Amino acid sequence: MSNTDSITVEATGETVGEAKWAALRELEQLVPGLDRDSVEFQVVSEGERGLLGVGYTPAQVIAIASAQGQPADADSSAEAKTAREFVQRAAAAIGASVTASAAERDGVVTVTCTGADLGLFIGKHGQTIDAIQYLANAIARTEGGRHGIVVDAAGYRARRTATLETMAKRTAQRASATGRRVDLDPMTPVERKIVHEALKDDPAVETLSEGSEPNRYVVVLPRQPVD
Repeated sequence: MSNTDSITVEATGETVGEAKWAALRELEQLVPGLDRDSVEFQVVSEGERGLLGVGYTPAQVIAIASAQGQPADADSSAEAKTAREFVQRAAAAIGASVTASAAERDGVVTVTCTGADLGLFIGKHGQTIDAIQYLANAIARTEGGRHGIVVDAAGYRARRTATLETMAKRTAQRASATGRRVDLDPMTPVERKIVHEALKDDPAVETLSEGSEPNRYVVVLPRQPVD
């Protein structure tokens, strides 16, 4: 498969299987009608647990899929076009040279960016891309839009989600084992929501957010036994 007719994404997970699943989810956003059986995987790292469970290196894979026909439903609605144009203007305003494409699927408009300045576009800890996504959704609601908008760049969302979910689970194990709260580093609202969602069904811990923006963070607390 040549580079001219393929799309490549990288993804991480607690296991190789989870990393592959994250990569497939990202490819399905980029390639409508993706044939999963045609996706090729390269395992970069199988992941490694630290001594006695302390420390962890996530598994990492590269997934390659055919880009033929992509994006078949790009700008398939006025909302998709508006979202793409806004993201393109926002990127230009911060000096990031990127190209945006938009596709609507399952009630969600996904704007995907490629280009040389993705680091600048994403920003530290995803703060810039999250801010652009927030504004895109705010504008869509103001104009009566019916779809949620996701702004992505080279598989960033899938990789970051997998990393945060893995970190959340390991933090929960630590809080439960020690009986003490664990304060995570400051995160954006989007990332805090991922952590809360990852642990909402864990019977051993509960989560809450503390602090003020932009330094608001998640706290993982062991649940107190019920008498």
